[in-house]
Amino acid sequence: MSETASPDADQAALLPEREFDPAPRNAPSAHPSPAAGARSLWLLSFLILAAGIFFRVCPSASFTKMGFDEMLYRDNILKIEKVGVLNYPLICQSYLEDQRRPESMAKLPPTRFVYIYTSWLWKRAQFGNAPPENPRALRFVDQDPVLLSLHNVACLFSCLTLIASGLCVWRMLGLKALPAFLALMSCAPVQIHFAQHALIDGVFTFWAVMCLWLLWENLRHPDDGRWLAAFGVCLAVMVLTKENSAFVYLGLLGLILVNRWADFGKVTPRLLLVSIVGPLTGVVILVTLAGGIGTFLEIYRLLVSKAETLQYAVLTGDGPWYRYLVDILLVSPVVVVLAIGGVFTQVRTNRAYVFLVAFVGFTYLIMCNVRYGMNLRYASIWDMPLRVMAAAQVGALSARFGARRMLAFSLAIVVISAYELRQYWIFFMNFPLYELVTEGLVRAVKILK
Repeated sequence: MSETASPDADQAALLPEREFDPAPRNAPSAHPSPAAGARSLWLLSFLILAAGIFFRVCPSASFTKMGFDEMLYRDNILKIEKVGVLNYPLICQSYLEDQRRPESMAKLPPTRFVYIYTSWLWKRAQFGNAPPENPRALRFVDQDPVLLSLHNVACLFSCLTLIASGLCVWRMLGLKALPAFLALMSCAPVQIHFAQHALIDGVFTFWAVMCLWLLWENLRHPDDGRWLAAFGVCLAVMVLTKENSAFVYLGLLGLILVNRWADFGKVTPRLLLVSIVGPLTGVVILVTLAGGIGTFLEIYRLLVSKAETLQYAVLTGDGPWYRYLVDILLVSPVVVVLAIGGVFTQVRTNRAYVFLVAFVGFTYLIMCNVRYGMNLRYASIWDMPLRVMAAAQVGALSARFGARRMLAFSLAIVVISAYELRQYWIFFMNFPLYELVTEGLVRAVKILK
């Protein structure tokens, strides 16, 4: 295996360093020193990051009512307020009593503990013992302390996803790749949408990105105790966040399996042990919270069985294997086209590209086969890889402009980012889209009226 490259290694950048200097070799360079160039790139990256956080924090969604999922998360927090977190098994038992009734529809399980618990902590920290608002109140959505806490946590994790994705790209591809990626990720419509509502998907995306990044670090820095510990903790927390962690975990296992041929790094016995102990720890904690293995298994058995007969899921969650491609193409067509081009032209130039594309491939293969379980919200785990490949393809295309390649590259990234913001306006401001199902997407772009 080759030696591990530093995060700013030139060969890992989206745009090779040799193409940044158009001056002849025998001419005095007019470019700043490498240290000054690095400071400029960091400053630019922080400015873009600040803009991305602003897009997420600033209220912009035209849908301002309480969604169905938000109502269920709110109910779970109210139950914690009533019985206490130490009596969480009572909450799980109450969920089972409701779901056992044949007429009861499928509901989100209380085993999505991380989002529920962190929102409860936020509520206690900001609002203390403030009582909940009456749902019939005129400004209920803007004043209810529980719903506000859920929204604040979702917004926080959407911002953290942007930061974690940037750190991942910096570590994998180098500093020169960071500004372009951050610009595209900052303007990702679905990521901004997550920050505007009390949805768990942005929280889950953060932990999925962290696990993907930390697997790369452990492959590149074998048996480093710090990276191993962080990877194990993130795997456990991901399991505690949402049952979709199974898809991400299988994708990560696929990366470990193909490492023998792809040569991402080195798979060690300690890495394999952490890859098992981490998620197993999360499962053990969930079993404890549920009050026993029997309750834990019944919760998921009922969730799966009722979800398969839920009318809304049957009507909106089905489709062919390319359903996700259609949905993502509707929201971010330019990014998708560029990313697909990057898969065919850029993958062979860097192992990091292979790593990210393989992760998308493994998880897509699983997720597109879940009956009545397809939704664009679940595809948010691919936002980071897609934008990495899109930026790489833009870099390759801009090389054709010779000495003006950096100008062409910068303008292209700015235009694509502006287009992404326009797409956000179309779907979530001009059209009050909340649930990301295909019917709503095609109505937002007026394919259906």
